[in-house]
Amino acid sequence: MRDYAKELEKRVEFIRDLMKKSGAAGIVYGNSGGKDSALVGILCKTACYNTVGIIMPCGSKRNYELDAVDGKTVADHYGIETRTVDLTPVREAEIASLGAATKLTDAALANIAPRLRMTTLYAIAASEGRLVAGTGNKSEAYMGYFTKWGDGAHDFNPIADLTVTEIYEFLRFLDAPQCIIDKAPSAGLFDGQTDEGEMGVTYAAVDKFIMTGEASAEDKAIIDRFHARSEHKRSGIAVYED
Repeated sequence: MRDYAKELEKRVEFIRDLMKKSGAAGIVYGNSGGKDSALVGILCKTACYNTVGIIMPCGSKRNYELDAVDGKTVADHYGIETRTVDLTPVREAEIASLGAATKLTDAALANIAPRLRMTTLYAIAASEGRLVAGTGNKSEAYMGYFTKWGDGAHDFNPIADLTVTEIYEFLRFLDAPQCIIDKAPSAGLFDGQTDEGEMGVTYAAVDKFIMTGEASAEDKAIIDRFHARSEHKRSGIAVYED
């Protein structure tokens, strides 16, 4: 297990150094009410007093209820400023406009919310001189379980090297609210959605494979498939070079 006291110290120093070099006035991040955003919020607030978390409900009932309540619980516990931007009507307007141009697939529909959220965070960041903190972890990155130019976009990410298992260990060390520890990982894209249910493999299995290379034949097949088909998300943009 990592020395999380030392991890806290190093990550706070990393964030403070970025703030100093960038000349930014503060930090903004998406407060989803989940484990990753909770840890990012805690780290950023520890490093920078002027940290604000944005709760952004977007089309899913749980965004307004469970996710918003849990996000506010964490923010109140650590004294993090919280604002809410309701993106549901924006999403509905976008879908209506796109209907005249194409027939949207389920995947395209699911990716609208994360991209609208990132648009919102960058608008706030540009208006207030803030950096956008990312909230993706190592397990999600390996599986490609994030939206390109959505939650995969940010100015910096203080938890990108941590697996889901380590995220939970870190949160327990920081005495995070139990509602976050007990909550099933979910992108909150639609009601009833969970990461593990959608992927068909547990994060425990993914993390074990990442750390040891070991997995059952069934789990490895799923992990390999997700990793291979999401390689474009982890690669740089293809550019022409003469």
